[in-house]
Amino acid sequence: MKTPYKNIYTILKTNRFIVLAVVIGSVLTCIISVLMVIKLHKETVNNAFVVNSDGSVIPLKLVSQQENLKVETLAQLELFHTYFYNIDASNYEKNLGKALWLGNSSVDALYRQKKADGVYNRLLQYSLVQKVLNVESKVNIQNEPYGFETKTIFEINRGSVTDTYELLTTGNLIKVDRNFPNNTHGLLLTNFFENTLKKIDNEN
Repeated sequence: MKTPYKNIYTILKTNRFIVLAVVIGSVLTCIISVLMVIKLHKETVNNAFVVNSDGSVIPLKLVSQQENLKVETLAQLELFHTYFYNIDASNYEKNLGKALWLGNSSVDALYRQKKADGVYNRLLQYSLVQKVLNVESKVNIQNEPYGFETKTIFEINRGSVTDTYELLTTGNLIKVDRNFPNNTHGLLLTNFFENTLKKIDNEN
């Protein structure tokens, strides 16, 4: 006798096929999603952004951290020495404030010593202009902390007289979290010390 209902085994087989298809589809979707997330993460890690002088954000491809490390250490040292020594009555507070973000307590101690010695008072009193002419650094990036030696040439304009000096400083650099815009290179000066200061005869 024929029945209008399908055989129970046929129905179960169909249901099992549907369940298997759904499970396989879900697994494939999860795998593809994970692969896409991993790919996106790698692309994000290999890209960084820098802030331009006008405030715009510029994407920068990181080819190799080791290749960029030397460039960044030299740039950090030039930035710090420019802020710390390129000062006059109108900008010294702003520049020194920026310089203090780039160094640890050794930089702060030197700043306080100069302040106690009346360096900045004389700057205001006599309207002196201290201008950095050149910053040249040597850095050992083989092991952290990275030791450095920097020669800074600057001049002091006293109105009718301009004297030129050569300052030799040493210290170390350590990696810290990047802080925009206070410490864009993510490097901090430690054990900072002014070694020698000598006057250079001006050539006419």
